Formats: sequence, C-alpha cells, structure tokens
Amino acid sequence: MTETTKLGVSRRGVLGAFAATLVVAAPTYSNAFGLLRGAGDIRRVRMYSGRTGESLDTIYWIEGEYIPEVVKEINHFMRDWRSNDTIKMDLRTIDIMAAAHSLMDVSEPYMLLSGYRSPATNAMLRSKSGGVARNSLHMKGQAADLRLKSRSVGQMAKAAEACASGGVGRYSRSNFVHMDCGPVRHWGG
Repeated sequence: MTETTKLGVSRRGVLGAFAATLVVAAPTYSNAFGLLRGAGDIRRVRMYSGRTGESLDTIYWIEGEYIPEVVKEINHFMRDWRSNDTIKMDLRTIDIMAAAHSLMDVSEPYMLLSGYRSPATNAMLRSKSGGVARNSLHMKGQAADLRLKSRSVGQMAKAAEACASGGVGRYSRSNFVHMDCGPVRHWGG
C-alpha cells in the first residue's frame, strides 16, 4: 500500500527523490570495504535478468537504514524464476554484491543468473550438475550467481573476496561468480 500526500506525492516518490539527490551529491565510493562496516551513506544495487527481461537499479539503504519497499522489490527480482517463488533475501548477500560492484568501479549492472532457488528447483539443478550443493544457500536466500561482461570471473571474485564476508565461488567455464553471506571461504578456478 502506498501512502500519498494531498499533493499526490507518495512516500516512495519522496524516498526516490531523496535517494537520487544523494547519488548526485555523494562522493564516489573509495575502493575500500567500508560499506558493510557502516561507512557508506548509501548502498545501491544494479542487476538485470536475461530470464525474465527485468532490470533493477535502486538505492536500497540510506544512512544506516534499509528501505523496506525497495527490499521487497529486490526480493521479487531475485525470485526463483522457474516457480515464481520468493523469499526474503538475506541483506548481507545484497550488501556483499553492492560492495564488490563498487570495488570494481563499473556502471554495468550484474546479470543475475540465480538468486533464490526453491528446493524443487535446486533438486532439479542438482540432478543435472555436480556443482549444485544439496543444501545450497540459494534455498535460504543467502546467495547469488552473477556475471559481468566488462569484468572477468577472476576480477569479480577478487572484489567479492576483498569483502571477507562470505563465500565466493569462481565458475570460469560457465563465466559467473557465486557470492553468499555464509562462512568466509572460496573455491573454483
């Protein structure tokens, strides 16, 4: 439900205008991982999905606060596209994605290959590939598989690993990087 003022301006519209002003006024992020430590004033995520044709370019965190309406949009965007099921994505994963993106200093959005996976989707993928974990963090909304055209798997993985905040998997043959908010670890080549 959207709250609208007498002038016809919604709360979301006001937040969007405020966020846009911050983007213009905010200094460029330094190449440090202060975002997860509370040093960033804003956090932004940019993604598109080749599976659904959807795009997302949004500020989801301002001055220490997640924006609930935007978080809901992220949850929907990162849904299991096969079943259309959604889950509350773990915001630590979104923070890792945003911080790694900032460290790479790119404007290109991530291509989201996989966000949330329902247990049925995970089981189906597991039956077709040995690289899918039985208890995948994707099923908990704690992982994302991502690709960038302008950066190599190695560059993406190094940026995610610099965050030291979760798991990073390199899938060079398939040209994507797995990022999650589980224990700090890395694998692949």
